[in-house]
Amino acid sequence: MKEIPKISDAEWDVMNVLWEEPGLTAAQVGERLSGRGWKLNTVRTFLTRLEKKGAVRATEVPEARVFSAVLSREECIHAEGRTFAQRFFQGATGALLVHFAGNTKLSDRELKELEEILERKRKEGGRGRR
Repeated sequence: MKEIPKISDAEWDVMNVLWEEPGLTAAQVGERLSGRGWKLNTVRTFLTRLEKKGAVRATEVPEARVFSAVLSREECIHAEGRTFAQRFFQGATGALLVHFAGNTKLSDRELKELEEILERKRKEGGRGRR
């Protein structure tokens, strides 16, 4: 499994923009994040950090650099989830799931999806991806 870098909360905001719209310039990313009150240099700093971490790729085009995510949202969520489970639940993902399922309002669709996952896990003998 490839190493997924630690991404800060602000960097997540930038990544979310690039997952929704790959191939944006720093100015375009800044426009999408205008509600944050960041200056263009701040956005460029985050993009540079993400590029150094291997999370985004910059491509040179005439008069601009365009950025796209290298890592998928799912890869980053999976890595964050493992880190979160380790930090707060000593790696016990079952306890984490029980906690959130018991303390979160779930839609009928989400409940059905959870039921399907649980049934699949029962058939697999409780094993899943790691």
